[in-house]
Amino acid sequence: MTQLPVPITPDFRPEVDALARRYRQANGPVMALVNKLGGSLEKQMAFIPEATRGQIERVVERALTLSYAMAGQGDRLPKTGDRGAMMAAMATGAAGGAGGLPTALAELPLTITVILHAIRQAAVEAGFDPAEPAIRAECIRIFGAGSPMAADDGINTSFLSARLTLTGTAVQKVIATVAPKLAASLGQKLAAQAVPVLGAFAGAGLNAAFLTYYRDIARIRFALLRLAETHGAEPVIAAFRAAAEAPRVTKV
Repeated sequence: MTQLPVPITPDFRPEVDALARRYRQANGPVMALVNKLGGSLEKQMAFIPEATRGQIERVVERALTLSYAMAGQGDRLPKTGDRGAMMAAMATGAAGGAGGLPTALAELPLTITVILHAIRQAAVEAGFDPAEPAIRAECIRIFGAGSPMAADDGINTSFLSARLTLTGTAVQKVIATVAPKLAASLGQKLAAQAVPVLGAFAGAGLNAAFLTYYRDIARIRFALLRLAETHGAEPVIAAFRAAAEAPRVTKV
Protein backbone atom coordinates (compact mmCIF):
# COMPACT_ATOMS: atom_id res chain seq x y z
CA MET A 1 0.00 0.00 0.00
CA THR A 2 1.36 3.44 -0.94
CA GLN A 3 1.86 5.66 2.07
CA LEU A 4 0.18 9.01 1.69
CA PRO A 5 2.26 12.12 2.38
CA VAL A 6 1.94 13.58 5.87
CA PRO A 7 -0.56 16.46 5.77
CA ILE A 8 0.91 19.77 6.94
CA THR A 9 -1.56 22.46 7.90
CA PRO A 10 -0.89 26.00 6.62
CA ASP A 11 -0.56 27.14 10.25
CA PHE A 12 2.84 25.59 10.87
CA ARG A 13 4.23 24.53 7.48
CA PRO A 14 6.37 27.68 6.92
CA GLU A 15 7.88 27.37 10.39
CA VAL A 16 8.58 23.65 9.98
CA ASP A 17 10.25 24.31 6.61
CA ALA A 18 12.41 27.05 8.16
CA LEU A 19 13.42 24.76 11.04
CA ALA A 20 14.31 22.01 8.56
CA ARG A 21 16.52 24.41 6.60
CA ARG A 22 18.26 25.45 9.83
CA TYR A 23 18.80 21.81 10.75
CA ARG A 24 20.41 21.03 7.38
CA GLN A 25 22.72 24.02 7.78
CA ALA A 26 23.62 23.20 11.40
CA ASN A 27 24.36 19.53 10.89
CA GLY A 28 28.04 18.85 10.34
CA PRO A 29 30.07 22.05 10.85
CA VAL A 30 31.65 20.94 14.12
CA MET A 31 33.16 17.76 12.70
CA ALA A 32 34.30 19.64 9.58
CA LEU A 33 36.19 22.13 11.73
CA VAL A 34 37.61 19.43 14.01
CA ASN A 35 38.99 17.59 10.98
CA LYS A 36 40.37 20.78 9.48
CA LEU A 37 42.20 21.72 12.67
CA GLY A 38 43.35 18.33 13.86
CA GLY A 39 43.30 15.86 10.97
CA SER A 40 41.57 12.48 11.23
CA LEU A 41 39.77 11.36 14.36
CA GLU A 42 42.30 8.59 14.95
CA LYS A 43 45.24 11.01 14.83
CA GLN A 44 43.48 13.45 17.15
CA MET A 45 42.61 10.86 19.79
CA ALA A 46 46.20 9.53 19.76
CA PHE A 47 47.18 12.71 21.59
CA ILE A 48 44.96 11.78 24.54
CA PRO A 49 46.23 9.06 26.92
CA GLU A 50 43.83 6.20 27.63
CA ALA A 51 43.52 7.18 31.31
CA THR A 52 42.62 10.74 30.33
CA ARG A 53 39.77 9.55 28.09
CA GLY A 54 38.03 8.02 31.08
CA GLN A 55 38.69 11.19 33.04
CA ILE A 56 37.02 13.27 30.32
CA GLU A 57 33.73 11.41 30.79
CA ARG A 58 33.85 11.88 34.58
CA VAL A 59 34.62 15.59 34.19
CA VAL A 60 31.76 15.98 31.69
CA GLU A 61 29.27 14.19 33.95
CA ARG A 62 30.21 16.36 36.94
CA ALA A 63 30.04 19.50 34.78
CA LEU A 64 26.57 18.58 33.49
CA THR A 65 25.34 17.96 37.05
CA LEU A 66 26.74 21.28 38.25
CA SER A 67 25.44 23.18 35.23
CA TYR A 68 21.98 21.66 35.74
CA ALA A 69 22.01 22.87 39.36
CA MET A 70 23.16 26.34 38.32
CA ALA A 71 20.41 26.50 35.71
CA GLY A 72 17.90 26.42 38.56
CA GLN A 73 18.97 29.94 39.46
CA GLY A 74 16.91 31.13 36.51
CA ASP A 75 16.85 34.90 36.00
CA ARG A 76 19.74 35.44 38.41
CA LEU A 77 22.11 34.30 35.65
CA PRO A 78 23.17 37.05 33.19
CA LYS A 79 21.51 37.38 29.79
CA THR A 80 24.54 37.36 27.53
CA GLY A 81 22.87 37.36 24.12
CA ASP A 82 24.36 35.67 21.05
CA ARG A 83 27.42 37.91 20.87
CA GLY A 84 28.23 37.68 24.58
CA ALA A 85 27.89 33.88 24.58
CA MET A 86 30.17 33.61 21.55
CA MET A 87 32.83 35.82 23.13
CA ALA A 88 32.68 33.81 26.37
CA ALA A 89 32.93 30.50 24.50
CA MET A 90 35.92 31.64 22.45
CA ALA A 91 37.67 33.10 25.50
CA THR A 92 37.32 29.89 27.52
CA GLY A 93 38.44 27.80 24.54
CA ALA A 94 41.50 29.95 23.97
CA ALA A 95 42.42 29.88 27.66
CA GLY A 96 41.96 26.12 27.79
CA GLY A 97 44.11 25.48 24.73
CA ALA A 98 46.92 27.83 25.75
CA GLY A 99 48.51 25.24 28.06
CA GLY A 100 47.76 22.13 26.06
CA LEU A 101 45.84 19.12 27.35
CA PRO A 102 45.90 19.86 31.13
CA THR A 103 44.38 23.34 30.77
CA ALA A 104 42.00 22.13 28.03
CA LEU A 105 40.65 19.49 30.41
CA ALA A 106 40.28 22.04 33.20
CA GLU A 107 38.37 24.33 30.83
CA LEU A 108 35.69 21.76 29.94
CA PRO A 109 33.26 22.62 32.78
CA LEU A 110 33.34 26.30 31.82
CA THR A 111 32.66 25.51 28.17
CA ILE A 112 29.73 23.26 29.08
CA THR A 113 28.27 25.95 31.36
CA VAL A 114 28.57 28.65 28.67
CA ILE A 115 26.90 26.43 26.05
CA LEU A 116 24.17 25.31 28.46
CA HIS A 117 23.38 28.94 29.26
CA ALA A 118 22.96 29.62 25.52
CA ILE A 119 20.69 26.56 25.26
CA ARG A 120 18.56 27.91 28.14
CA GLN A 121 18.20 31.21 26.31
CA ALA A 122 16.94 29.27 23.27
CA ALA A 123 14.24 27.80 25.55
CA VAL A 124 13.22 31.30 26.62
CA GLU A 125 12.99 32.40 22.97
CA ALA A 126 10.50 29.57 22.37
CA GLY A 127 8.38 30.65 25.33
CA PHE A 128 9.47 28.01 27.84
CA ASP A 129 10.52 28.59 31.44
CA PRO A 130 14.13 27.31 31.69
CA ALA A 131 13.80 27.03 35.47
CA GLU A 132 11.07 24.39 35.08
CA PRO A 133 12.67 21.01 35.95
CA ALA A 134 11.63 19.24 32.73
CA ILE A 135 12.86 22.09 30.55
CA ARG A 136 16.15 22.12 32.49
CA ALA A 137 16.44 18.39 31.77
CA GLU A 138 15.64 18.96 28.11
CA CYS A 139 18.45 21.52 27.97
CA ILE A 140 20.84 18.81 29.19
CA ARG A 141 19.38 16.27 26.76
CA ILE A 142 20.26 18.52 23.82
CA PHE A 143 23.95 17.81 24.49
CA GLY A 144 23.30 14.19 23.52
CA ALA A 145 21.54 15.02 20.29
CA GLY A 146 23.52 14.42 17.16
CA SER A 147 20.29 15.33 15.40
CA PRO A 148 16.89 16.66 16.51
CA MET A 149 15.34 13.63 14.82
CA ALA A 150 17.16 11.05 17.00
CA ALA A 151 14.92 8.39 18.51
CA ASP A 152 15.72 9.48 22.09
CA ASP A 153 15.65 13.23 21.47
CA GLY A 154 12.61 13.93 23.65
CA ILE A 155 10.58 15.68 20.93
CA ASN A 156 7.55 13.48 21.41
CA THR A 157 4.43 13.06 23.50
CA SER A 158 6.32 11.21 26.26
CA PHE A 159 8.41 14.34 26.88
CA LEU A 160 5.30 16.51 27.11
CA SER A 161 3.67 14.19 29.64
CA ALA A 162 6.93 13.74 31.59
CA ARG A 163 7.01 17.46 32.33
CA LEU A 164 4.67 16.82 35.27
CA THR A 165 6.45 13.79 36.70
CA LEU A 166 10.18 14.44 36.34
CA THR A 167 12.20 13.41 39.41
CA GLY A 168 15.80 13.89 40.53
CA THR A 169 16.52 10.27 39.67
CA ALA A 170 15.24 10.81 36.13
CA VAL A 171 17.51 13.84 35.73
CA GLN A 172 20.56 11.86 36.82
CA LYS A 173 19.61 9.17 34.30
CA VAL A 174 19.46 11.82 31.55
CA ILE A 175 22.89 13.12 32.58
CA ALA A 176 24.36 9.61 32.72
CA THR A 177 23.03 8.94 29.20
CA VAL A 178 24.23 12.21 27.73
CA ALA A 179 27.69 12.34 29.35
CA PRO A 180 29.38 9.60 27.24
CA LYS A 181 28.09 11.11 23.98
CA LEU A 182 29.21 14.61 24.93
CA ALA A 183 32.55 13.32 26.24
CA ALA A 184 33.22 11.66 22.88
CA SER A 185 32.56 14.92 21.04
CA LEU A 186 34.57 17.03 23.47
CA GLY A 187 37.40 14.49 23.39
CA GLN A 188 38.00 15.44 19.76
CA LYS A 189 38.06 19.09 20.79
CA LEU A 190 40.62 18.37 23.50
CA ALA A 191 42.80 16.49 21.02
CA ALA A 192 42.87 19.51 18.73
CA GLN A 193 43.83 21.67 21.73
CA ALA A 194 46.60 19.33 22.86
CA VAL A 195 49.43 21.40 21.34
CA PRO A 196 50.13 24.42 23.61
CA VAL A 197 49.73 27.91 22.04
CA LEU A 198 48.40 26.46 18.76
CA GLY A 199 45.74 24.83 20.92
CA ALA A 200 44.52 28.28 21.94
CA PHE A 201 43.50 29.05 18.35
CA ALA A 202 41.94 25.61 17.96
CA GLY A 203 40.12 25.97 21.28
CA ALA A 204 38.61 29.33 20.39
CA GLY A 205 37.47 28.15 16.96
CA LEU A 206 36.09 24.84 18.16
CA ASN A 207 34.24 26.39 21.09
CA ALA A 208 32.63 28.83 18.64
CA ALA A 209 31.59 25.90 16.42
CA PHE A 210 30.25 23.82 19.31
CA LEU A 211 28.29 26.78 20.69
CA THR A 212 26.79 27.57 17.28
CA TYR A 213 25.82 23.95 16.68
CA TYR A 214 24.21 23.23 20.05
CA ARG A 215 22.43 26.60 20.12
CA ASP A 216 20.97 25.96 16.66
CA ILE A 217 19.85 22.46 17.66
CA ALA A 218 18.30 23.89 20.84
CA ARG A 219 16.36 26.50 18.87
CA ILE A 220 15.10 23.82 16.50
CA ARG A 221 14.04 21.44 19.27
CA PHE A 222 12.33 24.02 21.46
CA ALA A 223 10.51 25.49 18.48
CA LEU A 224 9.29 22.00 17.57
CA LEU A 225 8.20 21.40 21.15
CA ARG A 226 6.21 24.63 21.10
CA LEU A 227 4.56 23.65 17.81
CA ALA A 228 3.84 20.19 19.22
CA GLU A 229 1.94 21.71 22.15
CA THR A 230 -0.31 23.54 19.69
CA HIS A 231 -0.69 21.06 16.83
CA GLY A 232 0.17 17.72 18.43
CA ALA A 233 3.57 16.03 18.59
CA GLU A 234 3.11 13.36 15.92
CA PRO A 235 2.11 15.57 12.96
CA VAL A 236 4.79 18.15 13.79
CA ILE A 237 7.58 15.57 14.11
CA ALA A 238 6.46 13.73 10.95
CA ALA A 239 6.32 17.01 9.02
CA PHE A 240 9.77 18.00 10.23
CA ARG A 241 11.25 14.63 9.26
CA ALA A 242 9.83 14.97 5.75
CA ALA A 243 11.01 18.58 5.37
CA ALA A 244 14.50 17.91 6.76
CA GLU A 245 15.18 14.95 4.51
CA ALA A 246 17.87 15.94 2.01
CA PRO A 247 16.57 16.24 -1.57
CA ARG A 248 17.53 13.29 -3.72
CA VAL A 249 19.36 13.94 -6.98
CA THR A 250 17.93 11.95 -9.87
CA LYS A 251 20.12 11.09 -12.82
CA VAL A 252 18.47 11.38 -16.22
